[in-house]
Amino acid sequence: MTLSTPATAPARPGLTARILVSIFFAGLLATPYLMRRFSPGGSSTGATIDRQAALARYGFYLEEVSHRAGIDFVHQAPMLDSKLAAIMPEVASMGASVSIVDFDRDGWPDIYVTNSAIGSKNHLYRNNHNGTFIDVAEQMGLADVNQPGTGVSMGAVWGDYDNDGYEDLYLVKWGRPELFHNDHGHGFTRVTEQAGLPPWINANTAVWLDYDGDGKLDLFVGGYYPESLDLWHLPSTRMMPDSFEYAKNGGRKYLFHNLGNGHFEEVSAKVGIDSHRWALAAAAADLRGTGHPDLFIANDYGVSELYLNDGKHFHEAGAETGIGFAPKSGMNASFGDIFNQGKLDIYVSNISEQGVLIQGNNLWVPRDGPALKYDNLARDLGVELGGWSFGAQFGDLNNDGNLDLYLENGYISLDRKRSYWYDFAKVAGGNSSIIGDAANWPAFDGRSLSGYQQKHVWLNDGAGKFNDVAQAVGATDTYDGRSVLLADLWNRGVLDVVVANQHGPLLVYRNTVSPDNDWIEFSLEGTKSNRSAIGATLTLFWDGKQQIQTVCGGSGFASENDRRVHFGLGKTPAIEKIVIQWPSGVTQTLRDLVPNRLYDVKETA
Repeated sequence: MTLSTPATAPARPGLTARILVSIFFAGLLATPYLMRRFSPGGSSTGATIDRQAALARYGFYLEEVSHRAGIDFVHQAPMLDSKLAAIMPEVASMGASVSIVDFDRDGWPDIYVTNSAIGSKNHLYRNNHNGTFIDVAEQMGLADVNQPGTGVSMGAVWGDYDNDGYEDLYLVKWGRPELFHNDHGHGFTRVTEQAGLPPWINANTAVWLDYDGDGKLDLFVGGYYPESLDLWHLPSTRMMPDSFEYAKNGGRKYLFHNLGNGHFEEVSAKVGIDSHRWALAAAAADLRGTGHPDLFIANDYGVSELYLNDGKHFHEAGAETGIGFAPKSGMNASFGDIFNQGKLDIYVSNISEQGVLIQGNNLWVPRDGPALKYDNLARDLGVELGGWSFGAQFGDLNNDGNLDLYLENGYISLDRKRSYWYDFAKVAGGNSSIIGDAANWPAFDGRSLSGYQQKHVWLNDGAGKFNDVAQAVGATDTYDGRSVLLADLWNRGVLDVVVANQHGPLLVYRNTVSPDNDWIEFSLEGTKSNRSAIGATLTLFWDGKQQIQTVCGGSGFASENDRRVHFGLGKTPAIEKIVIQWPSGVTQTLRDLVPNRLYDVKETA
């Protein structure tokens, strides 16, 4: 175990909807509430907040610093086949994503952001250690990845698939998937064909995991549109889901088993993963304490899926565990121990529009008992209504020892005074032949659909309730948010926030936290386990409490957090121990820990 002192002085701081039955729609179409009540304010972060008041009352505040940090990125959306021109804002409404990686192993988080127009370039922002970043994607070979005929980027996840100590990149695309090998931080080599990846996947989510515990990272990829479609050269307009609630005509799912020689074998059917639902988000974690990562998939136009893993085979258990109870519009999958009880809860985002459609987001909390059963406590805890919700992440934003929740939202922000909801509802109430053909969808004609929405920063009060403090602490933008991640960008012991917006700028919120609250962080490196330590679980015991976190190879919506694990501790904490359960089965316990430090931990033999 190595003790690392931060380099700077520690500042202690889908698309869609579960639409109701056609009788409901008949009534709905007759009501004036269909038209969205647009909120005032523009798509900016210029609102003034009382920072000292926020610091005193909530323990933190956020300041948007992207331009000051040298980041001036604006996302470009895809432009698909002209047959879809009338509804292009909807069918091309995704692609903005962001992920964290320390690609050069200098101990400072770097940022990778995707672009989604043909010919546009992705950016890799290297951390300059002084509050600024510089784009090095061109020289690293990761910029020009949206070339004509190859599709466009939808997301990115990082994992060291060959255990050489450097994080490699899987690029999620509508089009040709790409795998790039990290050449010891000096550049990246494209190895897609050598790895054995298929020629085309229309995916929105991917996750690194070691499903069989052999010490090598495997890769799950979830299809959205069917892989048979080239979205730029469509044979017809029949390419939409065949149902708003039970669609099964989406892309297939892939599980690439790492063979250890730079090659992967696709084994999804062999291990029990067989689904053509419209996947938008996925995440993997050991939810039962078996030592094997289970796989959660949030699906658009349908129910979520939970694949329980016995180390060799997966069993879909959505219905029996409760999470597959009702079809919605799943757009997020993230884990957090919100009650500090040593169990991982699951947050799934959906659609809520006052006066029109209230699906509500889901917060799946496991019951006590031997069988894995979940209850949805989103309404009880105050995190149900989030607008047209996309990415969300758990993290202790004020270091008080309780995990908070940051949610992005906003679908299509065009004309503030004209709404598409009326026409959207008409289509949603139709049969499969109407829904499934894009030609039947009314033209957008510059209208908005759940646009200009205020974000949600839900602060966990530690007593079973979340309170939205977004406007008070500085998260005031109203862009169409997609991907959000949390990372200690400047090694200060606080979680900063990075947001990728569709058609909008990449936002970097610098977090300032009350110095009264302490923290501790862990950077793990596997030896017998995969070197990225993906799948490891850490349980921290302090002040009579415990909190479990897991190292994920992708979570939220099209995002990946800082690989280092951050715990807030509150005031004057007494730390008992950290217990690390490695993917290999090794259990490692560390004591005599001090707060306000980052610990580098290598797996024991």
